[in-house]
Amino acid sequence: MTWLGSSRRWWVVFVGPSLLMLLVFTVVPIVAAAVLSFYDWDLLTPPEFIGLGNFIELAGDDKFHAAVIHTLTFIIGYVPIVMGIGLGLALLLNRRSQLAGVSRVVFFMPVVSAWVAVALMWRWMLNPRFGVINWALDLVGIDGPAWLFERGWAMVAVIAASVWKDAGFVMILFLAGLQTISKDYREAAALDGASPWQGFWRITFPLLSPAVLLISIILLIISFQVFEQVWILTEGGPLGSTTVIVERVVTTAFSFGRMGYAAAMSWVLFAMIFGITILQNQLQNRWVHYGD
Repeated sequence: MTWLGSSRRWWVVFVGPSLLMLLVFTVVPIVAAAVLSFYDWDLLTPPEFIGLGNFIELAGDDKFHAAVIHTLTFIIGYVPIVMGIGLGLALLLNRRSQLAGVSRVVFFMPVVSAWVAVALMWRWMLNPRFGVINWALDLVGIDGPAWLFERGWAMVAVIAASVWKDAGFVMILFLAGLQTISKDYREAAALDGASPWQGFWRITFPLLSPAVLLISIILLIISFQVFEQVWILTEGGPLGSTTVIVERVVTTAFSFGRMGYAAAMSWVLFAMIFGITILQNQLQNRWVHYGD
């Protein structure tokens, strides 16, 4: 009994601070946002209970609907491209050599860089008059667009900056998955006459599917919460063409002082992320293979 009592005390000492942080910075804000979504509050006057009023207003809010569409556009453009580039880099660098090790570090460097620095660099690169991208296009006779100032190109620029920053992160995750696959599978496939392309699609990719599932879930969650790069690069412009859900939440809460309405938006965002994550988990049995 003495040993059990001592173990419980040590459990409280080591786990207690983490649980306290989780409670204060995660659980309490989530509950507070849920309660606040049923109130009208401008930070200055006492909150007024309005029931489902905020959610009913959201159903007819064209600006919020546009933000949802822009967020989905970002996801459709960002997730497949960054996964494809990350997988390609992982396949190229899945070897033991000094060059491969240095290359991994180089490709991972943008991941640990702050979005403020990355976004400011891309603002300069995408400058229509002095940017290096339009300068390079001009060398081959192409008149580059005003990337961040044209409705048709602003979201493309945001996606490009996001892919550049996150490709190294996806590469590392795919590398971890590739290194768990035994070389015996590929060698056996080669002995049976399979080409490298056939070996990849019939051996490597199916065994890599658990990593694909994990990475896709992580990227979808990140994509739904896209904010920093949009805010710094375009501030939601031009003419609202890059407004996203989190940008609408922040603007509604801190520019217009509608905390309850912003809380309702955040809960709709949570419901979207939760629903898609559940759907991915339900569909995993159809295409995810857990090999030895």
